[in-house]
Amino acid sequence: MAMWFPIFVSGAMSVVSYLITETIIFKQKLKEMFIKANLFGIDLNKKGKEKVPEAIGVVSGCIYLITLFLFIPVPFGRLIMENSTFPHDEFVEMVAALLSICCMLLLGFADDVLDLRWRHKLLLPTIASLPLLMVYYVNFNSTSVIIPKPLRPWVGFSVNLGIFYYVYMGMLAVFCTNAINILAGINGLEVGQSIIIALSIAVFNMCELNGDLWKAHQFSLYFILPYIGTSLALLKYNWYPSRIFVGDTFCYFSGMTFAVVGILGHFSKTMLLFFLPQIINFLYSVPQLFHMVHCPRHRIPRYCKETDKLVCSVTVFKKTDLNFLGNFILRLFKFFKLIDLKENVGEGGLYMECNNLTLINFILLWIGPTHEKKLSQILLIVQAFCSVVAFTIRYPLAWLFYNV
Repeated sequence: MAMWFPIFVSGAMSVVSYLITETIIFKQKLKEMFIKANLFGIDLNKKGKEKVPEAIGVVSGCIYLITLFLFIPVPFGRLIMENSTFPHDEFVEMVAALLSICCMLLLGFADDVLDLRWRHKLLLPTIASLPLLMVYYVNFNSTSVIIPKPLRPWVGFSVNLGIFYYVYMGMLAVFCTNAINILAGINGLEVGQSIIIALSIAVFNMCELNGDLWKAHQFSLYFILPYIGTSLALLKYNWYPSRIFVGDTFCYFSGMTFAVVGILGHFSKTMLLFFLPQIINFLYSVPQLFHMVHCPRHRIPRYCKETDKLVCSVTVFKKTDLNFLGNFILRLFKFFKLIDLKENVGEGGLYMECNNLTLINFILLWIGPTHEKKLSQILLIVQAFCSVVAFTIRYPLAWLFYNV
């Protein structure tokens, strides 16, 4: 009962946080406030050009933090009342986790307001994760990884990565905060994929509560349940046709929340399995993200007014602007039919045309023009399917590589 009571309280507070978030977002005055502050966008995938309030993710993020601030006495209050030994390490973990999430929420909102450059988007999550890494160092400092069984005859049972393990965790925070952000651009996708990831983490935590690391998974549930509650309220208004935009604020806040539970919950490798679509999207996008191929500011699908459907967006660039590596990758992608590459385009045939390298455009490349709502549903089904694959790898197939 001592294990389940705080989880039940967290669940109840999550329901309340959903209702509060939904009520606040519903108010017209809030939307007008954001539009008045020039925090709005135009939905490029609609015929109308109405102003849609942007960065509303800051609302769900603030309610989430308030919920967790109010929750802090629940897991620790009984110990104080009974004059038991206070678990200072667990308390510091929670406070440091909240500090990292709060920093990322602030920095995400600053990005929405100031429109920061990409190099800042890589630096800010690293800075925000420092409290997290310091707590991990003080409380655990476990930097060894178990080697899969097929490699043990050559490498051994485990390898101590030392400082490189902290580099890995820092990079994990950077990846989580940006992975959701680059798989975006259609109504409901950012919030929808995040909710599926959060639900997958919650199910995994529930499955592991009977194991040796039950406290770590209990800790994870404290953070994930309120996140699901506030995000569901956000999805209600961000689903097609979107009445709000969540902004980079929500993407950064979500990514740091996942990084927090993955690192302090000691299941960072399992959590990456839940990010399979984001990993695929990142790898597919690498040529554009690292400017081997021209990368336009917006890579969202192109809206066709005549059919009310979305089609692949394209990038056009000079052949001479393409370096050897970029040319090789495009040829390789074309050979495996991963892109639609057109050569000798434009006046004099000096240009090349290629679909933008995102998972959204890739799906449109294969299924053809699709309505935005249906496309969002397909992508979320892919996300859910990848979670099933992740659980299959984590449980039935794990014995092939580890002693479980």
